[in-house]
Amino acid sequence: MTEVHGRIWRSGQPVDGFTFSAISDCLAREDTLLWADIYDPDHESLRRLAEELGLNIWAVEDAMAPMERTKASVYHTHTFFTVYAIDTTTPADDATATLVKHRISAFVLPRGLITVRLPAVGAVPDPAAGFDIGEVSRRFDELGGQEHGVGALVHGLLDVVVDGHFEAVQALDDAIESLEDELFDERGPRHGLQRRTFRMRKDLVQLRRVVLPMREVVSTIQHRRLDSKTAPELDPLYADLYDHVLRASEWTESLRDMVTTVFETNLSLQDARLNTVMKKLTGWAAIIAVPTAITGFYGQNVSYPGINTVVGFIASSTLIVVLVVLLYVMFKRRDWL
Repeated sequence: MTEVHGRIWRSGQPVDGFTFSAISDCLAREDTLLWADIYDPDHESLRRLAEELGLNIWAVEDAMAPMERTKASVYHTHTFFTVYAIDTTTPADDATATLVKHRISAFVLPRGLITVRLPAVGAVPDPAAGFDIGEVSRRFDELGGQEHGVGALVHGLLDVVVDGHFEAVQALDDAIESLEDELFDERGPRHGLQRRTFRMRKDLVQLRRVVLPMREVVSTIQHRRLDSKTAPELDPLYADLYDHVLRASEWTESLRDMVTTVFETNLSLQDARLNTVMKKLTGWAAIIAVPTAITGFYGQNVSYPGINTVVGFIASSTLIVVLVVLLYVMFKRRDWL
C-alpha cells in the first residue's frame, strides 16, 4: 500500500501541488526545496524513481532490504542513511517486547529529501502508526528551515528519531528501577521477575543495535555538511544533536550493566533465601530431635533406674524442656531461627 506525501518550498515559501510524478521536475529547479515521504513502497516504483534521480542502485536495494542495519553512506550525488525510530508499548505479558522499531531510510539530495518508511515487522501497514512524520515537518517550520535548505529537513528528522530513543531509554530505565524495588521488597519479588528481566535484556540489546550506530550516521551527515559549506547556522544544531546521540548511547550502555546486575542479584538473593530456609529447617530439626531422642531412650524394653515411676517421667520431661529451651536460645542468638 504505497502512500506518498510531501511538501514543496519555492523561493523559501511553501507551495501546493505536490505529486509523486513531479518529484524529479521539482528537484531540477534551483529555487525549489522538496521533501517526499514514501510509505511501504513497491520495489518497481522506487527503482523507477531512482533511475530518474540518479540514485545509487545499491542504496535503493538497502532501502527495501528487510533487515538493514543503521548506517550512512556517501555517494557522489547524494547521501543515503537508514535509521530506526523507537516506539514504546505496554507488554501484554512478561515475554512480550516493550519496544517497536520503525525503519526510515533517506536519500539526501542537494535540493530535496526523500524518506522511505517500512512498516514494523509483524505489524499491519499503517502510515499513521508509530513514527510521527508530521512532527518532523513541525520542527522544520519552527526552525525556519526554508532558509537553511535540506540540512534543516535532515536535522528535523534525526532530531525526532533521537528524541524517541531518549524516551525508550527513559522507559527502560524506569522499568529497571521498578525491578530493583521489587527485588528488595520485604515480601519478595512477584512471580516472573526473572522472565521480565530477561525480556528487558533483549529489549536493551535491540535498542543498543539501533542507538550506537547513530553516532556514525550523525557524524557522517555532519561532516558531509561541513564539506559542502552550506547553511553554517545549522552546524551548532548538528553538534548538539551529536551530543544527544552520545548521551543516549552512554545511557543505553549503563542500563545494560544495570539489568545484568539485577539479573545476577536476583539469583544471589534466591540463594540467600534458600540458605535462610535451610538454616531454619536445620535449627527446628535439631530441636525436634531432642525429645525424639529422649523419648526413644526411655522407650527401651529393658530395666533402668526410674522405669515405671513418676520420678522417671518427671526427669525425662525436665530433660526435654531444658535441652529444647537451651537449643532454641542458642539458635536464636545465632539467627538460625
